[in-house]
Amino acid sequence: MSEPTPEVYEQGRGMDAHNRVMREIRSRKERSYDPHEPTRVWLDEDNTPDGVTESLTIILNTGGCRWARAGGCTMCGYVAESVEGGSVSHEALLDQIDVCLEHEAETADDPADLIKIYTSGSFLDDREVGPETREAIAETFADRERIVLESLPDFVDREKLAAFTDRGLQTDVAIGLETATDRVRRDCVNKYFDFADFEDACAEAVAADAGVKAYLLLKPPFLTESEAVDDMISSIERCAEVDGCHTVSMNPCNVQRYTMVDELHFRGGYRPPWLWSVAHVLAETADVDAIVVSDPVGHGSDRGPHNCTDCDDLVQKAIKDFDLRQDPSVFEQVSCECEATWEAVMDLERGYNGPLTR
Repeated sequence: MSEPTPEVYEQGRGMDAHNRVMREIRSRKERSYDPHEPTRVWLDEDNTPDGVTESLTIILNTGGCRWARAGGCTMCGYVAESVEGGSVSHEALLDQIDVCLEHEAETADDPADLIKIYTSGSFLDDREVGPETREAIAETFADRERIVLESLPDFVDREKLAAFTDRGLQTDVAIGLETATDRVRRDCVNKYFDFADFEDACAEAVAADAGVKAYLLLKPPFLTESEAVDDMISSIERCAEVDGCHTVSMNPCNVQRYTMVDELHFRGGYRPPWLWSVAHVLAETADVDAIVVSDPVGHGSDRGPHNCTDCDDLVQKAIKDFDLRQDPSVFEQVSCECEATWEAVMDLERGYNGPLTR
């Protein structure tokens, strides 16, 4: 990976020393990527304010999040999947959209009502996706019902969102808030903005007649299992109280390559969260005034959220069921002997002796 050269935007936020270490870790990447191919595309079902609907999820390769190229978040390895050089042309990005539409046509019976576009950065950042490209993408999906666009709060702007809302699309901004606790976001995640900035972005989205989907991170590094669970419950409750934030997606941390979490995990200093923790949080926050969902990536693996391996698939299935039904009773239907181990970890694990298990 080429050595990033952070601009003024990324510097002077009191996190430069950490970012220097992260840039060194990320520079070890060797693989290159085709700018005409999306990072990923898949079909699924999602729970939205209008009910459960078929979705087409697109992860565009935009050249990488500008914060990640400066160093970035402790757990995020997506920039390592980005095109060399940090930028992708308008024509190449539209080629990626065409690839995704071809995948949908070959796989789905009908076009999905919900389109979700992620860049592992900020779709609303002109350096990643220019206004011309956003307009073209908005026109491409103008006949769908709803669209989700990923962005850091800095770039949420009612004029940028108007390209989608003015075409009659129900529009949501997906913001990687990670936690409502500023100290955890800064010290454990290495993310520079405050909760107040998230609230401002929500207000800007509401002014554009758009909504917000908050993404939270369960168990960033340096927190015990119980600390992570408590922080997640509090964060979901705070997000649900913010006007415009109608959905909260809890992302259990997984171990991605070229990250600080990967370095810690390799040395026995980090364990991804238990799936029992995911289930517990969902059950505890089922009554908040928001849709709360979770889609554990890499469940059951050593590098993903897991229990004892015997019950991982069953708990994952219950989590997916909860996502669609929002009914916490689904968790009463799964049990395993390892739940006692998880309870002991929740009770006994401390920062100086964690993780207690692998």
